[in-house]
This record gives sequence, C-alpha cells and structure tokens, in this order.
Amino acid sequence: MHPLISQSDIDTYQADGVVLVRGLFRDHVDALRAGVARNMAEPGPFASTNDRKGETGLFFDDYCNWQRIPEFSDVLQNSAAASVAADLMGSRSVQLFHDHVLVKEPGTSMATPWHQDNPYYFVEGRQTISFWSPLDPVRDATLRCVAGSHLWPKDVVPTRWVSEAAFFEGDYIPVPDPDADGMRIVEFAMEPGDAVAFHFRTLHGARGNQSATRRRAFSVRMVGDDARYVARPGPTSPPFPGHDMVPGQKLREDWFPILL
Repeated sequence: MHPLISQSDIDTYQADGVVLVRGLFRDHVDALRAGVARNMAEPGPFASTNDRKGETGLFFDDYCNWQRIPEFSDVLQNSAAASVAADLMGSRSVQLFHDHVLVKEPGTSMATPWHQDNPYYFVEGRQTISFWSPLDPVRDATLRCVAGSHLWPKDVVPTRWVSEAAFFEGDYIPVPDPDADGMRIVEFAMEPGDAVAFHFRTLHGARGNQSATRRRAFSVRMVGDDARYVARPGPTSPPFPGHDMVPGQKLREDWFPILL
C-alpha cells in the first residue's frame, strides 16, 4: 500500500466513491501550474470558456492534452498517482484515460453542474478513478461529491454544461439537486497538490469562484483491470474519433497507455 493512503482510505473509497488524498501532487504543483499556463495559452480542440448568458468571470476547461503538454506527461509518469489509484481501485494495472484542466478565475459565477463522468465516457467498469487536484488553496470552490452515488442502479443523464440539454438520450435518471434532496455531500478545504479521488460514477459538481484568487485544478482519469470499451447512444466526451474499438475490448494501449 502506498504510504499516502491507509486501509481506511481504501474502504472509504469503495463505500463512498470518494476520498481525500493529502499531498498526492504536492511535489508537482509548480510543474502543473506551468502546464496549465501552457494549456490556456495554447488551447486544444476541446477547450471551452463555458460562456453562459448572465454569468460573470471566466471558466476555462480543456482535456486530452497530456501528449502535447510535457509538464502533464512528466507528472503522470513520475507522480504517485498510478500507485495510489491501483490501491484505491483494487486493481493490478492502471491505464490512463485522459487529463482535464479546469480554471475558474476570480469572480466566476458559473458552477460546475452536478454530473457523473461515466455516462459521457465510452468505458465501463468497477475499477475507475479520477483525481481532482487544486493548484491554489480552495475552500468554497472545492469539488463536491455525493457519497455512495457510484452505487446507484442507473446513471444520471449526461447534460451539456452551458445549455443543460441532454448530451444524448438513454435510460438515465434526471439530474438531482443534492442540496435540496438532503444527500450526503462530501467536500474538503484543500491545499495545492491535495487530491480528491472519486469514481467515474460518483455524482459531483463545484460552486463558482467568488473569491479574489484563481482556482486552477488539474484532473486525471484512470481505469483498472476490469474496464472495457462500451458503445453509447451518441458521440462521447471525449470523443476519440477513429478509435476502432469494439464493445467488451480493453482500451487500446497505444492511445491509453499503461501507467502501472
């Protein structure tokens, strides 16, 4: 077991679908900040500023950039993330799915809507994990997760963040309001390099950033032994066009490298 976590952390992750890992990227904060700066200066094809009428500030996000941003690639190869992921997932292997950058500048009113990542993705499995790590101290603009939602019998409908329209139709449950519904929401005050680990099926979101400082966050998604490609009702996010995989196949290793 990696020294950053305990058996209690593993048990919590399995039961709640979310756990805090203090200091996971502590030694890589400067590199990740440099990578985020490079990403914002040179956005990729999936970059968005999430412009919504009536909202203030800037909410930038972009994903699938590890191959062109060396700071991201270096951190993924040289941090403890894969080892910790293996322990939390209970998996022998760890495979990279993709990276994601989310930046809320001071005075950004737009919240990250409640959602599960799983229905947007073309992968299914019990052994999945995301790490969300702030590169600035966070209090109110931290990640919020609904404990146990990774065990719900159905996924929540995936929606587009700006329009709130359904990403595609399917057998989904409506997006709930966890605050109004009295669900157990887990959130943490965090320092740069801390990381929230959460399952692909864990419902999560984040408030806007009304503070006077930036809220930069780096996220990485990984899968374990049992993850397999699955077809969705429409184009997924990320789309990964031309992947040539078929349902039931492990993700191709030339696109999704084995980290452990």
